[in-house]
Amino acid sequence: MIKLILSDIDGTLLPFGEHVVSERTRRAIALANEAGIVCGPCTGRVYGQLPPLFANESACTESAVATNGSQVFLRGKKIEEIIIPYELLCALKSEVERIPRCGMLVFKDTTPYLVAGKREDLGLHFPSYADICIPVSQMPTHPVVKTNVFMAEPEQGTRAVIDHLNRCVDGLDFDYPRVGFSNVMLSGHNKATGIDTMVKALGISYDEVVVFGDAGNDLTMFSKVPASVAVAGATPEAAAAARYHIGACEDDSVACAIEMLAQNIWPFSS
Repeated sequence: MIKLILSDIDGTLLPFGEHVVSERTRRAIALANEAGIVCGPCTGRVYGQLPPLFANESACTESAVATNGSQVFLRGKKIEEIIIPYELLCALKSEVERIPRCGMLVFKDTTPYLVAGKREDLGLHFPSYADICIPVSQMPTHPVVKTNVFMAEPEQGTRAVIDHLNRCVDGLDFDYPRVGFSNVMLSGHNKATGIDTMVKALGISYDEVVVFGDAGNDLTMFSKVPASVAVAGATPEAAAAARYHIGACEDDSVACAIEMLAQNIWPFSS
């Protein structure tokens, strides 16, 4: 019997360009929770961004691993939150400012502050943040859970910048979720550690967990959870790391699998 189901959002539950997951996906998550399975998102997005993505249906987001493991919520209660130290943010800002057409965002709740770089470069790969970001000249002093680095680069250039930051900035880790963008985590914290927090809180084993994903920031949870599932169209690294494979995000493939799991039916084949 599966007791925990977690899924990435962008490209896994939510097709790129859409703003709300499908009604079928929302029903499937509710069905799993009604069956006694803790089910929710595992995402790089900050927790406050999640409710609108699920049409504000609270049952879909009361349990979640957010901000790549830096925020963990279980049945409506926050059980972990990792704050990035101010001095590390300042060190990252200094390094980012040395890289042409590279920039940095820090978030206060759901509001992105542009602390380095240009709005037009951010808009190349993440226009939704470019539209609402607030440029500031100094690093804000409020507690920061979520920060991102962006770069006006294609895939190869994006990976090169991320590799450089992982070599040169101590205390922080950088992943590759999509072209032109990187999630920033306190070293040693990621989706896998967030799932570990939830598994321990539930008192279950990893054999009772299923995770779904499609990209580089899902690799840590794919390596941790035996029942790791990639959707069609996943990045080559994510597809190779996953044990199981299903159809496309656009076809509600994750919703279909969750529906079956909620009925204690195993939907995957090797």
